[in-house]
Amino acid sequence: MISLSLAEVTAIVGGRPYDIPDLDQRVTGPVVIDSREVRPGGLFAAFAGERVDGHDYAERAVAAGAVAVVATRPVGVPAIVVDDVVAALGALARAVVERLGARVVGLTGSAGKTSTKDLIAQLLERLGPTVWTPGSFNNEIGMPLTALRADDATRHLVLEMGARGVGHIRYLAELTPPHIGLVLNVGTAHIGEFGGREQIAQAKGELVEGLPSAEAGGVAVLNADDPLVRAMSARTKAEVLLFGEAADAHVRAENVRLTDLGQPSFTLHTPTGCGDVTMRLYGEHHVSNALAAAAVAHALGMSAPEIAEALSEAGQLSRWRMEVTERADGVTIVNDAYNANPESMRAALRALVAMGTAHRAQGGRTWAVLGQMAELGEESLAEHDAVGRLAVRLNVSKLVAVGGQEAAWIDMGAKNEGSWGEESVHVSDARAAVELLRRELRPGDIALVKASRSVGLEQVAAELLGEPGTAEGEGAGR
Repeated sequence: MISLSLAEVTAIVGGRPYDIPDLDQRVTGPVVIDSREVRPGGLFAAFAGERVDGHDYAERAVAAGAVAVVATRPVGVPAIVVDDVVAALGALARAVVERLGARVVGLTGSAGKTSTKDLIAQLLERLGPTVWTPGSFNNEIGMPLTALRADDATRHLVLEMGARGVGHIRYLAELTPPHIGLVLNVGTAHIGEFGGREQIAQAKGELVEGLPSAEAGGVAVLNADDPLVRAMSARTKAEVLLFGEAADAHVRAENVRLTDLGQPSFTLHTPTGCGDVTMRLYGEHHVSNALAAAAVAHALGMSAPEIAEALSEAGQLSRWRMEVTERADGVTIVNDAYNANPESMRAALRALVAMGTAHRAQGGRTWAVLGQMAELGEESLAEHDAVGRLAVRLNVSKLVAVGGQEAAWIDMGAKNEGSWGEESVHVSDARAAVELLRRELRPGDIALVKASRSVGLEQVAAELLGEPGTAEGEGAGR
């Protein structure tokens, strides 16, 4: 974080100092919510979580080098006491971003946010120091924490923005006002909470509504292939830059194909030129993600050949997103278990089939190990049934549906599609899935593991690979 005195921090967050001997002492380290991540000169934000209360770890944080704690009550060590720690973090993030000379990129969408954010970060790092959202820290806590990692040297700040209702993205965009706003797509993720795709579109479009005008340097990067996103051009005063495979897209892909390993290859066209791209990532859905990242890089001055080279060299920065690992015995595990919605589930199944082409030639089989897609509301039965049917239509070799009612619907969809019997099986939990796969997988097989984060299927992939399954994401301070 940029250097601020404790007096400045106290004023910014509207807090009250307690047990602080020197308000001129400066915060020079990161702001964290986990006492184990404290660095000398940092600031510890104490949250009261469902299982852990960060206030109980205030002494540990100061002993580790934190100059103070942001808390809702005195904690016996130097503290800035506020009414709301979340609001205090947001206020501090806004103040820091306002002092930076960095260009802020905000992005949202129903699917592909994290993978696209990782691509943007790798492209923009070639233009200068870049800070980006780690993992999926994209809510009212994670996003300010990301912004507070920026310092005077930061040239680009890339912020992923999530939402569970109308107004959420507007709030995030007000905390860290973006110069460039990217909307990837409007799908069915969290449709049970939003109430419909139109409401999702309303929420996602809040990002472009808050952009500066075109004259002031604002750029709205919109998906030309998604009608609900394309229509957002009427909701912004910023310059509109379209990406996609549509003929009128400013940044588009032609000659799209998949390599024998299932990696996308295409010709990139931008307003300043073109270049050939062959990605290291897996699945055709990454073409759209790559075009979105390319459009942002183009808006910030990167040439088409530079963008094509960077996209061809970019990897996956975040865990459990189409993470491909081949075991010593020749079995390949694709861990895409961080999250799932109908759009990403369909994309992952198609990627599995594309990746399995070479494996089939050697006698290998494709396995889809799938669990619940959460928060689909009234659409849940139909969407889970459709996933099972799609697995059959794509000719996936084996389907393992893991979990309760929703998994049973996946299995039912596969069996009702017609041609499947023992190719689809429903198991009760991750342990049963691991036991089945350990018995059945053989050299040359490739297994996709995917479900919503709450299901915890990353444990299946971890055990099949002999790795510990560690959690990712924000938690209360410890």
